[in-house]
Amino acid sequence: MSGGLYSTEKRDFDTNLDLTRIKPYGDTMNDGKIQLSFTLPVEDGDKSVEAATILAKKMGLQEPSVAYHKALDKNFTFFVVYGSVEHTVDYTDIHVQSVDIHAMDMEETDKYIKENIKRKVIVVGASTGTDAHTVGIDAIMNMKGFAGHYGLERYDMFETYNLGSQVPNEELIKKAIEVKADVLLVSQTVTQKNIHIQNLTELVELLEAEGLRDKVVLICGGPRITHELAKELGYDAGFGPGKYADDVATFAVTEMAERGLV
Repeated sequence: MSGGLYSTEKRDFDTNLDLTRIKPYGDTMNDGKIQLSFTLPVEDGDKSVEAATILAKKMGLQEPSVAYHKALDKNFTFFVVYGSVEHTVDYTDIHVQSVDIHAMDMEETDKYIKENIKRKVIVVGASTGTDAHTVGIDAIMNMKGFAGHYGLERYDMFETYNLGSQVPNEELIKKAIEVKADVLLVSQTVTQKNIHIQNLTELVELLEAEGLRDKVVLICGGPRITHELAKELGYDAGFGPGKYADDVATFAVTEMAERGLV
């Protein structure tokens, strides 16, 4: 019976799925159910719950209900709202600019460097500007890496310099010149008021002024970084959430080889 039930569900899924009209679902395909959360600067209570409900309706949710609310402080309340949307997305018409590589593992990357670059690759990385967060740059560079993906320090064919956090762009460039860096890695976690865009843009401008931009592989990463944004800002690649040292290393060394930076 379970096999028959599965087959029926599978047929329903295939029949109801339309990639030109994708919408969220919670219980059944195309029911449009979504959950969203937000904070309002008001005291927790019946009035604030109604305010959250009205706001959800203005956002286009149908029959919204506040599934959860909790006071964060006397004058701030956190809400979780459940409802449905009518809007759909044509998934077949979406074109995303992304880093098109097949990530090599550590051993494969070391071998690639030995065969194609024939020397150690020098990498300088930092969380620049006022950004005090190092979790991103550490995940890529530190020996232990992140989620089972070893950082660049563990690779035989990388020579790495992790400058840490709150590094002025001028200091990053100074270190790059000192060690004759091949690759610059910039991590940006703090993004309020688009400060990351200002900081990333400034670095490119400074590199161009020094005549160094075309002599290095320039990569940025962070929770709000996409490859498309990175390219727009003048970087060679951008890596967002879900990317690891393997991805960064593969791109860096293949980009070096393709541009003749050996």
